[in-house]
Amino acid sequence: MPQLGPTTMLDRAGALERFATNRRRTRALFDLLDESVYYERPISLRNPVIFYEGHIPAFSVNTLIKKALGRPGIDEHLENIFARGIDPESEATSIARGNPAWPSRAEVHQYVEAADRLIEQAIASADLDRPGDPMLDQARALWTILEHEEMHQETLGYIWHQVPYSLKRKPSGYHTVSLSPPHAALSLHARICSGFATLGTDLREDVFAWDNECPLHRVHVNEFSIDVYNVTNGQFMEFVQAGGYRAPQWWRPDDWAWIESAQVSHPFFWERDGDRWFWRGMFERVPLPETWPVYVTWAEAAAYARWRRLRLPTEAEYQRAAFGTPEGRERSLPWGEAIPSPVPGNFDFTRWDPEPVGAHPDGASAFGVHDLIGNGWEWTSTPFGPFDGFAPLPTYPEYSAEFFDGDHFVMKGASPLTARTLVRRGFRNWFRPRYPYVYATFRCAGEA
Repeated sequence: MPQLGPTTMLDRAGALERFATNRRRTRALFDLLDESVYYERPISLRNPVIFYEGHIPAFSVNTLIKKALGRPGIDEHLENIFARGIDPESEATSIARGNPAWPSRAEVHQYVEAADRLIEQAIASADLDRPGDPMLDQARALWTILEHEEMHQETLGYIWHQVPYSLKRKPSGYHTVSLSPPHAALSLHARICSGFATLGTDLREDVFAWDNECPLHRVHVNEFSIDVYNVTNGQFMEFVQAGGYRAPQWWRPDDWAWIESAQVSHPFFWERDGDRWFWRGMFERVPLPETWPVYVTWAEAAAYARWRRLRLPTEAEYQRAAFGTPEGRERSLPWGEAIPSPVPGNFDFTRWDPEPVGAHPDGASAFGVHDLIGNGWEWTSTPFGPFDGFAPLPTYPEYSAEFFDGDHFVMKGASPLTARTLVRRGFRNWFRPRYPYVYATFRCAGEA
């Protein structure tokens, strides 16, 4: 294939290494599953497993090769059926795009190999950084495809979580219950003095940001208090045993309607067997670890907070507690300016499951708040919406704007399956308030 363009100041070796790391991790994720799952939907309103193996490389080809560089792709049909990974509204919607015409796995693998070669060559030699080009300014299309794959790895993780244990291969040497000791004091609160919080990502400091992270701006945050640790399974059990799922006063009307119609009586990741409670881990069921953060929907988190006569923190309050300091300056990360190795938290695929809260005291913020990055995304009370001055990202214009509907809430932080390359102060995640599958926890806030 001919040279795609001149070299630039872009760190091509670093980008190639990141791309190779992504592809290895994605392949390892698919290797966890038995072949019999390939055309199944572990979550009914997500696409079948086959879709995701084809979607990640097809998105890269569609975005970088075809849209940004204006070159031909590999297979127009496959690049059409694998084009979009957003949840279909119904099973029929996703069937219309693929089944019963999904290709064989051999066809998908052939396509994946060709796409990987094409992307590698583009990273190595294409003119990827063109000032003023909407798709390529600051290598925008390159960073889009790299972060897209890293985000999908977490999506694959929580989809895989729903696959029966008999159809998954537990990695050698992995222990669902970690050896991290539980922290003794779980009901502490931190007082966060008033000050400013920076929301968004500064493209003068970071090479890339999604459109919902821009533009960078500062907001004043009044003094407040916040839980030092995430709410644990043991603490949430008090709400369950107090009849919280039978008391409509703790729930918004739409959320209470969901509780009644779906007959929800406890967190999705819990299972009850007689008088005993269990945690449904990635590879096995274990007795419910009381010191792990509870994973719940926004609706359940908000109901628990009301039961405690508290509330969920706002996005700005999270930012202040995580990155602010008592003296007024801000850090890039809760613990400092860079991510050391080993990482000071449960993220970057260190584990497949949570671990006790407070297990990484070296990751605490300047205000002494723990686990703000890792061990589970954190729900906030802030509806997902644009910052003033929002402009859609040219490389993926539908990424955020379709979800500015008032029915999604901002999540901050990271889960065990969040890649370290996605850990930055301005990164925003979001989900619907009653979507139960994601690795999302919370902490409560209140008046100081």
